[in-house]
Parts: sequence; C-alpha cells; structure tokens
Amino acid sequence: MRKVCLSGILLLSVILLAGAASAASVGGDQGWYNIHCNVDGAAVYMDGEYKGEIVNGILTVPVYSTGTPYKTISVEMPGYTTWFENIDTNPAMGEQEDIYATLNPSTEPTPAPIGGDTGYYVVYCNVDGADVYFGSDYKGQTANGELTVEIYTTGTPYTTYSVQKSGYTPFTAQISDYPAKGETVKLHATLNPAPQPTKSPVAPGIIMISVMGALLCGFLISRRE
Repeated sequence: MRKVCLSGILLLSVILLAGAASAASVGGDQGWYNIHCNVDGAAVYMDGEYKGEIVNGILTVPVYSTGTPYKTISVEMPGYTTWFENIDTNPAMGEQEDIYATLNPSTEPTPAPIGGDTGYYVVYCNVDGADVYFGSDYKGQTANGELTVEIYTTGTPYTTYSVQKSGYTPFTAQISDYPAKGETVKLHATLNPAPQPTKSPVAPGIIMISVMGALLCGFLISRRE
C-alpha cells in the first residue's frame, strides 16, 4: 500500500511540473529593458503602449522573453523632439537590455517677416491636458476639448500634427488644409487609452490536482492502518 501512495505522489509531482511548464509557456520568463534618458519626466512608449516616465535618468520595463517582442520605442517630452528607435533584441530570462535615448530641445519655427499674415488651426481632442505638436514644435495643451494654434500663412507650412498624453496611445495625422489670412482650419484628434500589459494567467487546475493528490494519499494511508 505504501508503494501505491508513493506512486500517487510521484504522479502528482509529474503533473505539477507539467502544469508549471505549461504556465511558464503562457506567462513566459521575465527579462528587463533599462531605458536611459537625459530628461526626467519623459514618457516612454513601446509599440505605442505607455510604459512610464523617466525618473533619475532611467525607467526599467519588465517583459516576458517568451512573449511577442516589441519592435519600436519612443521617448517624448513637451518642448523636446521625440526620440524614436527600432528594437532589435529582446532580453532573455533574467537578462537586461540597455537602451539610451537623448532628447534635444525642439527647434523653434523661423519667425515670419514683421507684418506677416496669420491664420489659425483649432485642434479638437477628446482628452484635456493633451500635448499638441505641429511637426516637432510644441504648441500647448488642450483645454475644454480644444487648442487654438496661430500660424503665419507666409511661413513654411506644417505637414503633420500629433497629440499625446501619458496613458494614451499617441495620435498623429497629416495636415492637408492650410488657412489663409484670418481663416481657421479645424483639426481633430481622438486619444484612446494605451493597452495594459496582459497578466500571466493563473493555473487553478494545479491547485485542484494538489488537493486531490493529498486526499488520495491520505485515503490510502488510512486504509493501510
């Protein structure tokens, strides 16, 4: 009878190991990205997902080595040109990958001649407090669902605009309409919450198998006695 009990325990151990391996294949082994940046408070995005802000020159992002690898990373801060890079390596289990981002102050647009004609863009957005950029130039934050941007009609026209806020996927679009003197062109941006990282699933079956195995072993021992 003792052999039967030992066999049951051995079988239970094999099942538990198999369940743990299955959970590992789903959740994956963990590695880390260390993102270094020269500007504290800069927002870090990986494949458009917000990962946090730079604090004391660094942000550590945990990733699963068995998960889908990230392909791009960007670091953004109002008043600075957005830094962007492709990701070529994914950290293995227990390993760390260092990524270095340098943010440079955005270049101010060339002043138009004195007396230059002005027009306006009104950027409408579903999120207040979002940062608005025309090209790489910071223009301000949305308030009460909009932001008015004055431009010189005689200056070099902008071709893109973007709207960004921590916790949301950045929005970028082309500019195809240009205001004439005294005119206003409306632009629209919709910010969607950034996807949250998928948590590793819990394997409740492992707990049930453990309980059943313990009960079986106790039953066999009581029968022997």
